[in-house]
Amino acid sequence: MNPAKRLEIFRRFHEANPHPTTELEYTTPFELLIAVLLSAQSTDVGVNKATRRLYPVANTPQKILDLGIDELKSYISTIGLYNTKAKNVMATCQILVDQYGGEVPESREALEALPGVGRKTANVVLNTAFGQPTMAVDTHIFRVSNRTRIAPGKNVDEVEQKLLKFVPKEYLHDAHHWLILHGRYTCVARTPKCWNCLIADLCEYKQKTPPPPGLLPDMPY
Repeated sequence: MNPAKRLEIFRRFHEANPHPTTELEYTTPFELLIAVLLSAQSTDVGVNKATRRLYPVANTPQKILDLGIDELKSYISTIGLYNTKAKNVMATCQILVDQYGGEVPESREALEALPGVGRKTANVVLNTAFGQPTMAVDTHIFRVSNRTRIAPGKNVDEVEQKLLKFVPKEYLHDAHHWLILHGRYTCVARTPKCWNCLIADLCEYKQKTPPPPGLLPDMPY
């Protein structure tokens, strides 16, 4: 894929959604950190249901520590792997209180040193909470990058580095959100909705999905 195509792809994403953001609900960097930590192998919808109950009661590291692990589990028990996640949340909160005055650090190294926080989680926090032009490659971004050929790669690290290199600088900050949303709702895993895709004419995926029976391919959307 050439630079002109990539530029037009992200121009269209921007035109359609000028201010994209995560679908996780949060009001502070700490709330976002915990929500992302809880979202591993879980849906944003499921995490939001849990945090809507948790955050009014405990939404700072100290408040969660005061809550205790058993009480924390009662709030997040509907989320997959909640036992492990509860341990990581408690350990993370202790580190934030002991080392950072209860604040979320703004460096990748510090974030990745927190229990349960890997590169992807750190990238989400750095991008969404602190405005850094990072690229958190999840399954959606990996699929879209390879299928469209925007930034093909054999693994998430390769795709991340190619996106950071290839995405036009003016769109880099928001690219992560656009690609996730595109993969979540249009360029879905099993049967991409190519007939309803705003970048279908630019995408280099050869096996475009035809519109369902009765739906005209040239119907305006």
